[in-house]
Amino acid sequence: MKIRAAVLEEFGQPLVVQEIDLAGPRPGEVLVRLEACGVCHTDLYTASGADPSGYAPTVLGHEGAGIVEAIGEGVESVRPGDRVLTLFSPQCRECLHCRSDRTNLCLAIREQQNLGFLPDGTTRLSRDGEPIRHFMGTSAFAEATVLPEIAVAKVDPAAPPDVVCTLACGATTGIGAALYVAHVEPGSTCAVFGAGLVGLGAVAGCKLAGAERIICFDMSEERLAMARAQGATDTFVGGAGAVDQVLELTGGFGADYTFEATGNVKVMRQAVECARMGWGLCTVAGVAGKGETLDVVPRYLITGRRIAGASFGGAKGRDRVPELARLYLDGKLDLESFITHHRPLDGVNDAFELMERQDGIRTVLTF
Repeated sequence: MKIRAAVLEEFGQPLVVQEIDLAGPRPGEVLVRLEACGVCHTDLYTASGADPSGYAPTVLGHEGAGIVEAIGEGVESVRPGDRVLTLFSPQCRECLHCRSDRTNLCLAIREQQNLGFLPDGTTRLSRDGEPIRHFMGTSAFAEATVLPEIAVAKVDPAAPPDVVCTLACGATTGIGAALYVAHVEPGSTCAVFGAGLVGLGAVAGCKLAGAERIICFDMSEERLAMARAQGATDTFVGGAGAVDQVLELTGGFGADYTFEATGNVKVMRQAVECARMGWGLCTVAGVAGKGETLDVVPRYLITGRRIAGASFGGAKGRDRVPELARLYLDGKLDLESFITHHRPLDGVNDAFELMERQDGIRTVLTF
């Protein structure tokens, strides 16, 4: 079938919206007619050429929502007409990692996915007979896409696609960092560094978990206001004094849980250093630049602080994403305030420009 898609032809150049070919689903695969897709920093990072694992040509986009249009042989968990979200972090429910409560990093298709292929080592995307690789196994900057069954999460059909698509990456990464990685306890004190979508999600997750105090840092007063709306109790413009500010608010001990959502390694160090002596846990959700390292004084670890990482918020997507969508529908989770701009597919490069200017939180493409 013919579809329109935003193709990354060359690194550092605007995406080109054009007509390409999409083959139907093979066994174990699902064809999804996309309705919406959030534009994430990871898409921009790859398009810029900064990602050492990037490749071109490819169709970017991984924060998608749509309707199942066709299924391949053997698919049982979804059927045509179901509303689903795309999962760059799949869940096969069978591999060693999926059967463990200690990680959400499914092993089933990881090797081929990282190379831009579907599990059988081929693509469903092509142009003039030449294959176009899949991005993060999803390629959601398109009118339709084909994914493995294990890379879609079925959600309530009442969930608006242009809102819940944020759960396909950014929102879940932040919310899950609090709920599924840190396991924030009621009555605790949390500190969140960064109030973009991931950071705001972490604030929301801390609130859902019952945290008593949620401290948030960002360079933007506008974003700090959004953090307060999500449940932050104390907000500050970030800077060199952030650690001292947290210590002052906590009697000199530090926060029980800290979350880093900026990708800045200097901020990551602050998040470690303001974690509570004895049991403080720092969860890193931001993605640092190529070759950057985190400098930590060992004394902070010896005295009880710990560091964890959060890929997709530790969420096993097929299980957790539908639960989060239900929390939104039940009025317990505010996702709508994360959406600050809408654009058509042809506006994808404008969405990148908005992101580079830090204009808003999330731009969503609608089809």
